[in-house]
This record gives sequence, structure tokens and C-alpha cells, in this order.
Amino acid sequence: MWKRFCRLFVIKTKFEAYLVIYGLGLGAVERGSHYLEQYPGYGGWLLAAACSTAVFMAGGRLIDSVDQSRD
Repeated sequence: MWKRFCRLFVIKTKFEAYLVIYGLGLGAVERGSHYLEQYPGYGGWLLAAACSTAVFMAGGRLIDSVDQSRD
């Protein structure tokens, strides 16, 4: 039963990976906007850029992992 439950959280296709990346991107933009409100100036911009960079890094890793599993 536990294995069937865990299988729900496995990303199998590129479409699923894109949906996860989209969700990560929405969260990063929201968090970045909060950083810009809390820390005006360069500090807020750097934190907002770090949020965006994390999405690019995680998205690339997700897409690469889906491609490798299909070989």
C-alpha cells in the first residue's frame, strides 16, 4: 500500500515536470515580490533574483531526470 501511495509523487512525463516547474515559478515570483516589499533596494532585488535562479536550477534538473528515465 505504501508503494502505491509513493508512486503518486513520481514525475513520469515531461508534462508533469512542466506543471511542477510552473508551480515552482509561481511560488518564486510571489516570494520575490514579498522580498521586494520587505527589503527595498538592492537586497530585495538580490533575494528575488535568487528565487528565480532556484526555479531555473530545479527545472533543469527535473527535465533532465525525466529524459534519463526514458532511455
